[in-house]
Amino acid sequence: MQLTELIEGLRAKRGFGDRIVSFMKIPAQNGSFQDYPSFLSSALVNTLRERGIERLYSHQREAMDFIARGENVVVVTPTASGKTLCYNAPVLSAIIDSEKARALYLFPTKALSQDQVAELNSIVDGIGAPIRSYTYDGDTPKDARRSIRTRGQVVVTNPDMLHAGILPHHTKWNELFSSLKYVVVDELHMYRGVFGSHFANLVRRLKRICGFYGSDPQFICCSATIGNPRELAEELFEEKFALVDQSGAPRGEKTIIFYNPPVINKQLGIRKSLLLEARDVALRFMDAGIETIVFARSRLSTEVLVTYLKEEMRRRGKDPAKVRGYRGGYLPLERREIEKSLRNGELLGVVSTNALELGIDIGSLEACVMAGYPGTISSTWQQAGRAGRKTDASCAVLVASSAPLDQFMVNNPDYFFSSSPEKGVVDPDNLHVLVSHVKCGAFELPFRKSENFGQKDVGEVLAFLEEKSVVHLAAGKYHWMSDSYPAESISLRCASPENFVVFDLSQENVAIGEVDMESTPMLLHEDAIYIHEGKQYHIEELDWDGKKAYAKPVDVDYYTDAKVDTDIQVMDFLVKKESSEITRYDGEIAVKTLPTMYKKVRLHTHENIGSGEIHLPEMDMHTTSYWISFQPGFQEKLVNADLKEALFPLANVIRNIVPVFLLCDPRDVRAVHQEKSTFTDTPTVFVYDDHPGGVGLSERIYELDEEIFLASEKLIQQCPCAAGCPSCVGPIDEVGPRGKEAALQTLRLALHMLGQTKGQGAG
Repeated sequence: MQLTELIEGLRAKRGFGDRIVSFMKIPAQNGSFQDYPSFLSSALVNTLRERGIERLYSHQREAMDFIARGENVVVVTPTASGKTLCYNAPVLSAIIDSEKARALYLFPTKALSQDQVAELNSIVDGIGAPIRSYTYDGDTPKDARRSIRTRGQVVVTNPDMLHAGILPHHTKWNELFSSLKYVVVDELHMYRGVFGSHFANLVRRLKRICGFYGSDPQFICCSATIGNPRELAEELFEEKFALVDQSGAPRGEKTIIFYNPPVINKQLGIRKSLLLEARDVALRFMDAGIETIVFARSRLSTEVLVTYLKEEMRRRGKDPAKVRGYRGGYLPLERREIEKSLRNGELLGVVSTNALELGIDIGSLEACVMAGYPGTISSTWQQAGRAGRKTDASCAVLVASSAPLDQFMVNNPDYFFSSSPEKGVVDPDNLHVLVSHVKCGAFELPFRKSENFGQKDVGEVLAFLEEKSVVHLAAGKYHWMSDSYPAESISLRCASPENFVVFDLSQENVAIGEVDMESTPMLLHEDAIYIHEGKQYHIEELDWDGKKAYAKPVDVDYYTDAKVDTDIQVMDFLVKKESSEITRYDGEIAVKTLPTMYKKVRLHTHENIGSGEIHLPEMDMHTTSYWISFQPGFQEKLVNADLKEALFPLANVIRNIVPVFLLCDPRDVRAVHQEKSTFTDTPTVFVYDDHPGGVGLSERIYELDEEIFLASEKLIQQCPCAAGCPSCVGPIDEVGPRGKEAALQTLRLALHMLGQTKGQGAG
């Protein structure tokens, strides 16, 4: 069946069409073409024409013209619009003209690096020129590394390898850095928040090394849709950039559907399970033979959906191997195999975390199902763009969960379609991040006493490091003097550089997957059910110190979900504003998290069928937070509600509404309440950056708290539930029968105290 026919049939079908809250068709667009510029190598142009590329898209030509004039450029056009050629053509042409020319390609993941090298080498093979392009990452064999350092003309790597494996050993990379002409950075929108702040400092270190060897490279960046591409590029690189953002690529018609699952318990406001609804929507496409990608918001959701879809394929007499999962933690060879199967059209469906949101070539999928709002407008467009990579029609369906942010988006589609994509925010001068990279920079090259780090004066930082005997000032330069190797202990992504490896006991301890340090307590505790590609494993033992988990295959009708307790201690406050009844802060906190128990959740029905205790070490994080404390006497003003009933649902709703105002990912923010804070001695709600050191979110919450409180009040008032539900303050069995009213009372009291009730009174 043709996709357009299927969509119209679903739209009219009872049980589907009546759950569509928004239906938008984005019309097809013809391409805009221009001739090849004269400065490109004729051998390259001939090869491209042999590959069917007779002319360039207009944005490709515009980018190449900027590059030819020596300008840094950032290209922002949709998925599958040919951004790769914008940099491959100038780079290859330059190397053909001068074999000494060098280029450094940076991709945020290994998978993207592998994908891009394959594309680059296919062009090189067509040219027939001896251009040497190599991937250099943690998987590169040691015996190949010396050859790459000395002979590589295009070196493709990732920021983590540049940080820990290349810059600290720059003396071995003289040929690269002394002749470096281009630095290419793809997926620029990924470099925001903590990762972006680290990356900006990594660029400062890279430019120091280039200056030392006498090169001054040109920067070429590509990005998916983002609200401030030029500003982000200029902040990351501390250079001026030209912007190319008008795509000349043709595109097929795309249908965007917002789908809201039915309410199955009106009193509690509970909707049908997100995972079951996403499964059913995906099956409608797959049953029609339409290749489909399903995006889930977590590793656990991904594996549960893979399990459900494989079961349905078996039940319908179809091959369950036609459905695969894809997420972080799969071993490299398994990921390459899945990517190849997608490109070759061998799969009918794939379920992925946002790992496939990036521009890896996955062939021509026709349908995309998003199991829950991806968290940002830009991520939603990026995921929707993974279907319809050619000029054929495509469809993307956003299946909403009961979460407040999901319900806000699907019930306010005009907000989604009219709002600009999120802006990338970085804070390269965050002291926690800056000090780490000054250490790395000092290890790589001594700092002159008056030298800036990029555009930042780091004299005080260097003086502090000298006091701590990390560097030593001699002959006007700060020299590294510690025995430690700084880059090794600093992660650009604020996660442990070591993953836990999962071994299958039934196969003589064969490794089957990896899990990052932060996720391990929730996924690999003893007695957890670890799911990999729909197969269930029981965790028999977790070796915390050895970073290993041992599992055996099982066949059970449940999965496990861990509960984490959080404790907060205030370290310092940067801003404080006090009134007679409330006090607002922006400051620094220490967050201690401890997984305490897990639930057994039955597959399909999602009912709790058991629980158990978790015994693992506590994890610590230092970050920034906004918090509001209520002065003594607050509890007496609550009508028929106690402190827990007021503060717990209040923290829930604030945490869920904050991403709308900050345009951040919901996972970037956490909220915790304390009925009596050890710092304030009064009832307090903390809303904090869920990243070590913070990325400036708490400061924005402090500035916007009145607007956030008003929006939270409105969200609760508009929710049709009687006493609380997942779409506003939280499920009634968690917040209590008076949670909704108590949260409303507290918000109104806070707004009255802030003078922002606009005549509504304190209640």
